[in-house]
Amino acid sequence: MKKIAILVPRGAASVGCIEGSYIGFTRANEVLAGVGRPPIFELKLIGLTQEPQAYDRFISIKPDFTIHDDYAADLVIIPAVNGEWNDVIALNREFFPWIVDQYKRGAEVASLCVGTFLLAATGLLEGKKCATHWMFQNDFRKLFPDINLVSEKIITDERGVYSSGGANSFWNLVIYLIEKYAGREVAVTCAKIYEIEIDRDTQSPFTIFAGQKDHEDDPIKEAQAFIESNYEKRITVEQLAEMVAMGRRTFERRFKKATSNTVVEYVQRVKIEAAKKSLEHNRKQVAEVMYDVGYTDTKAFRTTFKKITGLSPLDYRNKYA
Repeated sequence: MKKIAILVPRGAASVGCIEGSYIGFTRANEVLAGVGRPPIFELKLIGLTQEPQAYDRFISIKPDFTIHDDYAADLVIIPAVNGEWNDVIALNREFFPWIVDQYKRGAEVASLCVGTFLLAATGLLEGKKCATHWMFQNDFRKLFPDINLVSEKIITDERGVYSSGGANSFWNLVIYLIEKYAGREVAVTCAKIYEIEIDRDTQSPFTIFAGQKDHEDDPIKEAQAFIESNYEKRITVEQLAEMVAMGRRTFERRFKKATSNTVVEYVQRVKIEAAKKSLEHNRKQVAEVMYDVGYTDTKAFRTTFKKITGLSPLDYRNKYA
């Protein structure tokens, strides 16, 4: 029997993540029963106290156990949380020693969507990769600059510590864990029941690039604004560095520190974001869109587009136009 502990956090939390993970593993038990196999998942809700936690004003969830009870989990699930991140972390700090202790005793730990902020605050992500919702990648990097965030990923699996991408992609991690514990057949059946695209590994097609501007480096902000206003032109690092009166190496170092992107990456992402919007909203040929955003090499455009979005330009148009 796999004992699964789902955290009931303080403050605002995603009820969908709590309920979804609970019913996902429960459904896996039902699928197992349907083929004559015993259930393997035992699900419990774990809180700081046994007082019901109210969410969204009209939903309350009562924990089965607290962190003070003698309970040894095989898997700890951290659902998505909401609010100002430092406040959210402070509200739930009492969970962290318990989560770390469970991990040291052999439990695996999985965070869903922005639950990664709580997971990171435990220290268990040191030296590991993680994912989170693409909308909050800049917030995450600002709070946890030393953690290796792979923002395009749907799932990371790092020595018994798991994380998932944004919003409903937590289902992909639930299905992944069902497959690990109960087998491929059960996972595929659950994926079909809930109409989850199994084995999806990237959230890149959903990402909207807005650039990291929550910093105080004004010359870098000036360079960002220039890039975003002139994406149809050929823009070089030397040109930008000269514009803000910096040496190239100093400019590149400060740009990466401020935006979490190299200059070249930033220019590419701005151009591809413009191309995405064009493909979504008009009927121009892909070649026309390519020229509109400043590319002249078809192969380079298609390669960069697929690297950033996970799709070819034509596949992107077919999916989102």
